[in-house]
Amino acid sequence: MSQKPFWQTKTLSQMSSEEWESLCDGCGRCCIYILHNEETGDVFETDVGCKLFDPKTRRCRDYKNRSARVPDCVRLTPQNAKSLHWLPETCAYRRLANGKKLKKWHPLISGDPNSVVAAGIAVSPHLISENDIDDNLLESRITKER
Repeated sequence: MSQKPFWQTKTLSQMSSEEWESLCDGCGRCCIYILHNEETGDVFETDVGCKLFDPKTRRCRDYKNRSARVPDCVRLTPQNAKSLHWLPETCAYRRLANGKKLKKWHPLISGDPNSVVAAGIAVSPHLISENDIDDNLLESRITKER
């Protein structure tokens, strides 16, 4: 009889740090600028990434020190994963926090770290760094509505 994977048997708060980190599918959507329309509640993605984000690898260039270097970087925790509505619905942390299953393309299920790219979930490798754009131009960089 096969044993169920950890994400099916543990809550987010019960996971080891290694298990927690492995939930990240590497889509990069939490590292791009997200715009909120406070009147309508609409959420929009842009093609502008955090200055520490490497769009080619879809990883933070200084993950360990990101909070010190980017003070408004949101640190995802088991306590806030359910309430961060700007996270994409495909996000494993958000899905598990809301009692949903991982998507079949998730690397933990597919066994392929590039399955997130093949599924069309990963951000474009052609993002603009926040260092290269004026904040007043962010609205002109909207790529999609969530």
